[in-house]
Amino acid sequence: MYIEKAKNIKNNWWRYFLVGPLIIFTFWQIIGAIPFLGGFIYKGGDLLKADDMTYMFSVFPSLNVGLALFLLMFAFGCVGLYLTIKFLHNQTITSLTTSRDKIDYSRVFYCFSLVMVISIILFPIDLLLSPDDYELTFNLNQFLILILICITLLPLQTSFEEYLMRGYLLQGIGICTKSRFLAFTIPSILFGLLHFANPEIDKLGNEFIFAYILMGFFLGLVTMMDEGLELALGWHYANNLTAALFVTADWTALQTDSIYKFVGEPDTVSQILPAIVIFPLLIYHFSVKYNWSGWKEKLFGKVNI
Repeated sequence: MYIEKAKNIKNNWWRYFLVGPLIIFTFWQIIGAIPFLGGFIYKGGDLLKADDMTYMFSVFPSLNVGLALFLLMFAFGCVGLYLTIKFLHNQTITSLTTSRDKIDYSRVFYCFSLVMVISIILFPIDLLLSPDDYELTFNLNQFLILILICITLLPLQTSFEEYLMRGYLLQGIGICTKSRFLAFTIPSILFGLLHFANPEIDKLGNEFIFAYILMGFFLGLVTMMDEGLELALGWHYANNLTAALFVTADWTALQTDSIYKFVGEPDTVSQILPAIVIFPLLIYHFSVKYNWSGWKEKLFGKVNI
């Protein structure tokens, strides 16, 4: 089973909760932040306004430059995570990714394609129902550059978050506590709390953190039941890709040269409601397609080490 993949590696608690996180954080938030902050300061950015993502992105010559430098942090995070599992834990990428003998890329691509199709269907519907909430901002040259960034750097951001939360921490908590419930719930809640500094929270209120926690539980459940990260990897990339390409807003963490800009006044309910409807449908679909069984044991049973 997925968590048990970590039982034959170096899995002391201090590796997962002290040294490992320190290495990953250093690469991700310190070394990785140097290009973004360096460019921000070079362009005369005011560090006193560094908590305003819209302002920070506006300092750069284009949103694409700011986005690329921002996503580089996650590329460095991937390096830190890889070095951690390889040299601190003696673990392979495959065992961090899945319980299967090899990574099932068909699962990644299937989930990615499914979410893309759903987004491509739902967004035009919302556009037709609320045309005054959107402003066409399409710029071909900038959009082509954005596509390149989304192909090369964006998957590193989404994959880093999945490997860290639903991979490294989920396995580590599961192995150290022997509890599937804690392995499932703690990373899900932590995933939400890590987004507390996002500008969406300032705009929509603290209650919007529930949306990220809900997302964390959805991805955690999918990972636990499918015994691997493949579906979560596909979903997260597709979700962020459509957000980057289709529509952005002044109050979102990812500032991009997307096709449309949301200029309406958002509310928490309208932002969370689609997820409350779609997540259960996706869970049901995946459970049927991949013949999930043993729900109680996989989500609440004891980790066998």
